[in-house]
Amino acid sequence: QVQLVESGGGLVQPGGSLRLSCAASGSIFSINAMGWYRQAPGKQRELVAAITRGGSTNYADSVKGRFTIARDNAKNTVYLQMNSLKPEDTAVYYCTGMVRDFKLWVADYWGQGTQVTVSS
Repeated sequence: QVQLVESGGGLVQPGGSLRLSCAASGSIFSINAMGWYRQAPGKQRELVAAITRGGSTNYADSVKGRFTIARDNAKNTVYLQMNSLKPEDTAVYYCTGMVRDFKLWVADYWGQGTQVTVSS
């Protein structure tokens, strides 16, 4: 089985920064795309940022220039550096990874989510 575990969420003032981490473990042969989604109360889950195994990135317009996604393939870990945070960034953040296991099956796995609250 495969598990993704996020960490790094919390309460931060507007303009502040947070760094989220997500470590994947278990029966992992390789991980293709990884990404971060978020869901605010009463809203649909939305893509925040994604990164391919080769390092190509994609960002939601609302976070471009403020958030940076990165990954360490050797550690099966993806990061999200969030700067200049705004109250509208408040949400539960989920990481996801497209994992190929040792049987070469590919499946999309999700973490349990970590709360980010931006408030003064």
